[in-house]
Amino acid sequence: DELDALVFTGKAESLIGEALTASKGQSDRKELLERPYLRRGELLEVVPGMVVTQHAGGGKANQYFVRGYNLDHGTDFGLFVDGMPANYRAHGHGQGYADLNFLIPEFIGQLDYTKGPFYANLGDLTTAGSAQFSLVDSLPHGFAKVEIGEDNYWRGVFGDSVSAGDGILTFGGE
Repeated sequence: DELDALVFTGKAESLIGEALTASKGQSDRKELLERPYLRRGELLEVVPGMVVTQHAGGGKANQYFVRGYNLDHGTDFGLFVDGMPANYRAHGHGQGYADLNFLIPEFIGQLDYTKGPFYANLGDLTTAGSAQFSLVDSLPHGFAKVEIGEDNYWRGVFGDSVSAGDGILTFGGE
């Protein structure tokens, strides 16, 4: 029997001459939406050298590792959503606690990331790197879907963009 062909796609952008260091990159909406997710923290696994896991069950931020360093629940890895810092400066689980469970993958437009202490302009909690999520301004079309899986997994999500005055209102929920 002959096996079906597998197609693998990698990073398509060329940052030669644009990125200040090899520790900087970007993932677009299409790349992010092609990946399967069980936890929101897995959005960060498009960052080369980053591993995201969950210890002791759900209900709190993931455990982050970058280049082999244990960042606990976000210590020294800055997370930003449309420029807003998502790390807690003080939290019971430690300084820099970063919980991404409020993000809905279908509303992310782009992820820019850095690794290493080269970007002082990003501020505190970014010694190991950062992830800067940009949300979409508008969705190309409305959507609604329900996902059902093993081990009592289910998910419902919807979203749309409509004209509102001189702008566009984008809304959704999960």
